[in-house]
Amino acid sequence: MAELRRSPTLPKDMAIAPTLGPIRSGRAVQLRTALLVNPFYAKDPRASFGKHVLTPTLALTSIAGATPPHWHVRYWDENLLQGPPPIDPLPQVVGISVHLTFARRAYELAAWYRAHGSIVILGGLHVLSCPEEALEHADAIAIGDGVQLWPSILSDIEHGTLTRHYTADYSRPYALDPPPRRAILPRESFLTTTSVIATRGCHNRCGFCYLSTDGLHMPYRMREVQQVVDEIAADGQPYVVFVDNNLGSRPAYLRKLCEALRPLGIIWSAAVTIDVTDDPTLVRDMARAGCTGVFVGFESLNEGNLTDARKRTPAPVDYARRVELLHRYGIQVNGSFVLGFDHDGPDVFARTVEWIEDNRLECATFHILTPYPGTPLFRQLETQGRILHRDWDRYDTAHVVFQPKHMSCDELDRGYAWCYDRLFSHSSIWKRRPSDSRAVLAYLAMSYLYKRSNRFWRLLIRHRLTAAVWRPLIEHSRQRHLKLRPRLETLGAADEAAARASQCVSAGV
Repeated sequence: MAELRRSPTLPKDMAIAPTLGPIRSGRAVQLRTALLVNPFYAKDPRASFGKHVLTPTLALTSIAGATPPHWHVRYWDENLLQGPPPIDPLPQVVGISVHLTFARRAYELAAWYRAHGSIVILGGLHVLSCPEEALEHADAIAIGDGVQLWPSILSDIEHGTLTRHYTADYSRPYALDPPPRRAILPRESFLTTTSVIATRGCHNRCGFCYLSTDGLHMPYRMREVQQVVDEIAADGQPYVVFVDNNLGSRPAYLRKLCEALRPLGIIWSAAVTIDVTDDPTLVRDMARAGCTGVFVGFESLNEGNLTDARKRTPAPVDYARRVELLHRYGIQVNGSFVLGFDHDGPDVFARTVEWIEDNRLECATFHILTPYPGTPLFRQLETQGRILHRDWDRYDTAHVVFQPKHMSCDELDRGYAWCYDRLFSHSSIWKRRPSDSRAVLAYLAMSYLYKRSNRFWRLLIRHRLTAAVWRPLIEHSRQRHLKLRPRLETLGAADEAAARASQCVSAGV
């Protein structure tokens, strides 16, 4: 592994939350007005700043969609660098989504609004895992499905009967949820406002994943396909991001969704597990429907790590073949890799990056193994005395918060940084260029804009130019994909014939 380069400088407004103004108590609240806030969190100087404005948070727009029509609702995302959330007019209710890494900022905002006279409701995953902690900072907390709870909370506020705890499970049919209210979003600040969820849950329960948090029971649920398609069409964007944990958990559902998406002429990306490639004809259908990219949680190239994490996945030795299948259909792969598992030593960094380059992954994200509170991983490391601290700000997968088994904390920290330095280098970007020469220019434009332009990204975010700069590239990609569809049909026919032959052989054996 080459020597680590000096850590890049993080601009102040990407590292420190905006200053909150002085408290002015005694002011009248604007009745039946709700403000939904996504708190600030410090950015990783080695990752792309662009990933924070690709899509808005779907949680808050979904809550907005569940807001009764006689309530006025506003949205504020502190990560758009427009300053602290508004105080004029003073909202009667402030809803704040609390994630582990920005819990402290969420609590600061809660205290600020409560001091002014607003009612503060806290929800989100961190509230589920640490409810007593969250309750100290709120008038009420929402645990579980916030879309169900929000109308009841607002009704109780109207009638003066607000209680401290509101709880709902995820057993209600997902199709009953109202569509997110995207009209409240600043469309110019995001690459696309069409972040969509079609399914909820995942067939995996990895020990390090937030879905394995104590008390979180999220059965796999699917929305009606036509409901999803209508929602996409209504927003009118050329690019859609599915934010499902795993859009491919039910292949039959994904195939039906692809059939309905195909006539829209859009392009889209989604998170899937690599076993989506079990059936090449499903990959074909995804590509024909406009899928141009997938986010795949490979997590590790070591099978022992995957077994320990209880991740059901094909063997890592077969990953390369499966990546090649996705590439054959023009689907780019963004691989996710977790560093610091118990089977990882100091050689894991170079081996992982070498595999990424050899298989020409267009993008990759790296994460230091992070034990989220309430997960099996947290309990295991806590029992072993390996948890270093509970400074939640640093539980962001970019800092070492536990003692690794086969390397020092410093080795893990430096190795993580080296992976990003290498991935974002000119040589690595060039080495991973697509084998199809026609796709190289678009790939290079995406790579350099997304990966090596953090100073530029800061200006785009601050001046609300994200959409203006990105969307011409998106439209170019969409038009290119439409032209490629006849070739995808030819590839699909060959794969379908191969799949039928394989089924015949299997049946005979």
